[in-house]
Amino acid sequence: MKNILPHTDAGLITPETSVVVFIDHQPQMLFGVANIERQQLVNNVVLLAKAAKEFGVPTVLTAVETESFSGYVWPQLMDVLSDQQPIERSSMNSWDAPAFRRAIETSGRRNVVVSGLWTEVCVTWPTLNMLDAGYNVYIVEDACGATSSAAHDAALRRSVQAGAVPMTTIATVLELQRDWANRDHYDALMDLLREHAGAYGSGIEYAYSMVHKAPQAAIHPHVVSP
Repeated sequence: MKNILPHTDAGLITPETSVVVFIDHQPQMLFGVANIERQQLVNNVVLLAKAAKEFGVPTVLTAVETESFSGYVWPQLMDVLSDQQPIERSSMNSWDAPAFRRAIETSGRRNVVVSGLWTEVCVTWPTLNMLDAGYNVYIVEDACGATSSAAHDAALRRSVQAGAVPMTTIATVLELQRDWANRDHYDALMDLLREHAGAYGSGIEYAYSMVHKAPQAAIHPHVVSP
């Protein structure tokens, strides 16, 4: 029996039906992450934020106990989402904050894509509450960090058991594009992938420059001496 979520395009998310949530990407929270290499985590979060901006997907940014404990949201993320300020909270559960709930509600979107720290607390708790409120929740698991691999995996299992959908960063970004015939975001997406998508991005650069003879992405390109 199929189990296709409502408010989707036959199970797929679209830019028009989604909102991306960034929870507690703050230094003190990053210090405690042990399930993923931390620079890779930052890279994935920034890629997700840049893609959301490129495709016009609304974003909700929130932070917890900024000046008393957690520190300011990563500058890399703030510079991408420069048109908004984080919703400040004291509760570990974002859904407990009325301003956060209002931001989700006023987006008008039913598919909530979540990136956050830590997976076992600040991602899982609002995920369960949003599922209970009737939202579809997609956890971008390699854009989330936890205090251990066991904590991350247990939190994901708990969330998926309740109805959340696990995703990864590149898969999420590609689902927003979906069709390579869609040229509106093609070039910008290729630039994002070349910068942030690791081996996949390097493959794109190779295909562009070596196969299709397009200019190198580098500001100061490689020149082969005769």
